Amino acid sequence: MDALRVALLREALAGTEWPRATRAFGGALRRAVRRRGGGLLLVGTDAYEPWHLAAHLDEEAAWSGVPELAPTLVRHRVPPGARPHLSVGLGRLAAAGRKDTLLVVAPGPLGDTFLERLADVRRDGATLLAVDASGTPDLHGLAHDALPVPEDPLVPLDTVQHLVAAGAAAARRPGPRARRARLADRLMAPPRRW
Repeated sequence: MDALRVALLREALAGTEWPRATRAFGGALRRAVRRRGGGLLLVGTDAYEPWHLAAHLDEEAAWSGVPELAPTLVRHRVPPGARPHLSVGLGRLAAAGRKDTLLVVAPGPLGDTFLERLADVRRDGATLLAVDASGTPDLHGLAHDALPVPEDPLVPLDTVQHLVAAGAAAARRPGPRARRARLADRLMAPPRRW
């Protein structure tokens, strides 16, 4: 991130609930994957695949020593010839159970069929979490925990995904595993006065 963007982000987040809310949601995600001991499934909408969050969670899994944070990206449409790690389709949701955690990133409408699929996943015992910019009330009703993301040009969904990933990797006690989360906190702190 360039210095100007960091300064703008710092100013935009100063005095808001974003740092606390994203860290709390990230903590809920971390607890869910560690408690369940299964996999983390990450899915977007029909029109949006959360590649950005998948990459950050994968990095944070390595940095934090919490391998359970490395997600499996579930895709609505798998193109022919896709590599094995990019070939997981919606059929994987039917196999989700009590050990799995499903994280839904919804920047737009989900559709009734997909909501029914998510309801089935929850009914089968998986923990359902949502980063929701769609404003779909049904998604909030289904999710065990949801982070609503209102439309804000200064704090776009990509930025929220960075903050959630950092919050998920943060250790409970300060230590070497929490370096990146502490850095995120410093970047979001209000500017110091001279």
